[in-house]
Order: sequence, then C-alpha cells, then structure tokens
Amino acid sequence: MLHELALGGLLFSPLVVFAFCAFLLTMATRLLLFKLALRQHIWKDAWFDVSLFVCYLALLVYCLRG
Repeated sequence: MLHELALGGLLFSPLVVFAFCAFLLTMATRLLLFKLALRQHIWKDAWFDVSLFVCYLALLVYCLRG
C-alpha cells in the first residue's frame, strides 16, 4: 500500500513524486532522442511526449508500489 509522504508538515500523495520522476525521465528521453537525431522520425511530437510520460508513470507506479 502506498502511503503519504510528509514534507514540512504537509502530506503529499506518492503520485506527485511518481509524476515528477516520470516527467524527468520523459525530458531525459526527449533530450537523448534529440542528441541522437532520432526526434525527426517522430510524426507527432506532442502525442509522443504525452504517451511517453504516461508509460513512464505507469511503469513507476507498477514497479514502486508498496
């Protein structure tokens, strides 16, 4: 079971932390694709970024569930 995270007396949902980590992973993947010149092969950039974020978020929730 996932529990709240206490930070400075405030309780945060674990999903906030997972979403932040998924965002960082998405940005790192986006930068890597740009550096390797593979970004030009993606048809719709925005849809790719959103779907990549959702996939990373689902993977984090699945792997780090308590």
